Amino acid sequence: MTPSPAVARAIALLREAKYAVALTGAGISTPSGIPDFRSPESGVWQKVDPMEVASIYAFRHNPQAFFDWIRPLAQTILHAQPNPAHFALASLEANGRLRATITQNIDLLHSKAGSHTVYEVHGSLRRATCQGCHTQIDALPMWQQFLQDNQVPTCANCGAVLKPNVVLFGEILPAIMMHLAQDAARKCDLMLVAGSSLETAPAGDLPLLAKQAGAKLIIVNLGPTHVDREADLLFREDVAELLPLLAAPFAIKK
Repeated sequence: MTPSPAVARAIALLREAKYAVALTGAGISTPSGIPDFRSPESGVWQKVDPMEVASIYAFRHNPQAFFDWIRPLAQTILHAQPNPAHFALASLEANGRLRATITQNIDLLHSKAGSHTVYEVHGSLRRATCQGCHTQIDALPMWQQFLQDNQVPTCANCGAVLKPNVVLFGEILPAIMMHLAQDAARKCDLMLVAGSSLETAPAGDLPLLAKQAGAKLIIVNLGPTHVDREADLLFREDVAELLPLLAAPFAIKK
């Protein structure tokens, strides 16, 4: 099937780019069954005040409330599988078209899809840190146990509460990951935004950083963003349908 002129132009930009990076948000994972945080119908924050359950202050004072809130989300995430959008970005990386994927998501689906250079600027469910002795652990066994017994996870060494390595309200973003993401934004000559409303700073400002450095900008998102006017190409389409079209011409035929 012949691609539309806009899709053909996006493919051309990917072909011309020497250093392309992707920036993804919740919208790339909704086709995998993971709810976003702001949509009126299914957003995570529609039924609960995030400051009461997902701030660092709330976590320290009532970790049980945090774990009760995150329980269904964690269960969904741990059972979720990558969708065609995740696989498309992994394919673009494997075929030399994409240098890195910066993601605001904590769901690990980019890694599951096969992407290797992933900057998780809001953390992930992969690891957890003891709030007492600061030991870090592989969090998968922790989540499996928690989903069975609903008990607040505690450190095997000192008994203090374990906190998953996700960024809560009131916390700063992981310095190393954010530095890598900002460096990629400054270096890139093309940024592909996929499924992000770009409402959360500072990650939401990375496209402007890329534009200021001279990069082209492609935005694929169902809703508007504050950077739409800066986009060289703007698609109001499902990422799971559009990204495979962009990746297909670069796939290595076996």
